[in-house]
Amino acid sequence: MIKSLLFVALGGGLGSVLRYLANVTIAKNLPGKLHYATFLVNIIGCLLIGFLIGYLQKSQPNNETLKLLLVTGFCGGFTTFSTFGLENYSFIQSDNFITALSYTALSIIIGILFVGIGIYLAK
Repeated sequence: MIKSLLFVALGGGLGSVLRYLANVTIAKNLPGKLHYATFLVNIIGCLLIGFLIGYLQKSQPNNETLKLLLVTGFCGGFTTFSTFGLENYSFIQSDNFITALSYTALSIIIGILFVGIGIYLAK
């Protein structure tokens, strides 16, 4: 278990650093447009997690260490939106369209609501 946690932590740290660097770089080139950075990181993260899952399933199906390092750790540190996209893709692949739609809608609506609640509680 400790070894697994270390791989997740290492990947997550690298992903978080890369996300920060992407935000700084994009903000320098598009001042006042930080939401572009978030959008781009989220989309790149979705592409990356899809590629990694596809690659690992094909060529390294039993390599849990790489999955923990790259998918759970790196992609999770880079953007949790990629995991959200992967989960919804899995629902759609399993013909659970209602679940995918509900999960997406509820995550967005309740997520925004809870941001507001958090800000209210902090004041």
